[in-house]
Amino acid sequence: MKYTRRSFLQTTAAASLPFILPSHIWAATTKPNDKITVGFIGIGKRGSYLLKSFLAREELQVVAVCDVDTTRRELAHQDVEEHYATTAGQKNHCAVYNDFRELIARKDIDAVCIATSDHWHTIPTLAALAAGKDVFCEKPLTHTIHESIAILDAMKSGERILQTGSMQRSMKEFRIACELVLNGAIGKIERVECSFGAPPIPCDLPEERLEPGLDWNLWLGPAPMRPYNSVVSPHGMPKRLAQWRKYSEYGGGGVTDWGAHQLDIAQWGLGMDGSGPIAAVLPTTPDATVGAKLVYANGVTIEHVKGFGVDFFGAEGRVRVNRGKFVFEHQGKTIANFENGDKNPTTSCEREVAIAEKTFLKDAKIKLYLSKDHLSDFISSIRSRKKPIASEQVGARSAICCHLLNQAYLHRQKIEWDPAKLAFADTTCDSKWMTYEYRKPWSV
Repeated sequence: MKYTRRSFLQTTAAASLPFILPSHIWAATTKPNDKITVGFIGIGKRGSYLLKSFLAREELQVVAVCDVDTTRRELAHQDVEEHYATTAGQKNHCAVYNDFRELIARKDIDAVCIATSDHWHTIPTLAALAAGKDVFCEKPLTHTIHESIAILDAMKSGERILQTGSMQRSMKEFRIACELVLNGAIGKIERVECSFGAPPIPCDLPEERLEPGLDWNLWLGPAPMRPYNSVVSPHGMPKRLAQWRKYSEYGGGGVTDWGAHQLDIAQWGLGMDGSGPIAAVLPTTPDATVGAKLVYANGVTIEHVKGFGVDFFGAEGRVRVNRGKFVFEHQGKTIANFENGDKNPTTSCEREVAIAEKTFLKDAKIKLYLSKDHLSDFISSIRSRKKPIASEQVGARSAICCHLLNQAYLHRQKIEWDPAKLAFADTTCDSKWMTYEYRKPWSV
């Protein structure tokens, strides 16, 4: 496939990359009574789910969709047009794009939703921020440590709103679990266990016939050029989540998939949203893909395990939480327990969480950010211009936790980290490990 930088740029009307233009060019405020106009970048399995959620909100207006796969973007376009024709009796005139830069160049779009593969999260995010748009980006927010730092830097002006799709922060069981920990309900925290999958592997998939209508070169983007395989980008609209996460070129394996969710909650419960661990260490087992630990300055560790979900161990008890599951033990007594609904039909997760809250958090000194719905929280932040529950600090630093673990697994050594300086604290760690070589013309 012959594809030069010139021919690539000629495929889009936005011939110059928007993310290098001054943000004031397209900066605009959203009036409280106006609908927030939204553009979608990435309409795969997850993106189509988010699209339905955004369409259901009357305060939002989806005006553009973008995907490098013709089938997916046309299906998304059809969904948008049919929705507004049915609910509002009007033609929405939703625009369709193959190249995200054309979508971002539009001055009439207030916010973008990014649900691409992980290696495509940061470049569109930075482009949108520079173009004066607010961003909802799926987790993990970034593909590398360097990208996390770049987004933190881009958000320093405080002009834009960024919400990471770490929606467990908007689920009550996780918030109450973290409040119990932070308010001392289980005593001094000794350690945390988080359950998620293995680190990624290099892509070794064989070549297949290229999917008709797929811009494979643009799907790869900054990743190395390699032959097409349907495992990472399935034909048409996938019935299941694509498996690109397994491969280091496009994702971070189970560590940045479920790990991004669980480590995020661990960071929340430890009060480390603005900081992070000082090291990532490996188990002694050779070639281990589980068992690595994040170490914090106070001695607390987070261990990567195959277990319950997020498991906080304290000197006086234990809190275990996962989606729809909640267990709270205090001084040898089980205060709340909903681990398996089939075995315990007389109660519910909501009821057990309420028992813990009423018993131990009635006069709590520490109350965490309350969000009952992740998308609503994003919309509210766009209106108020106040940071959402999973802001850039939350998303970037939780992603860094994932990346540190992956670096320890990849290089088979201890990774020392300075969370204040956002830099390796050990000279044996090469700064090149914080990033990768982007395929031209892409860069961060």
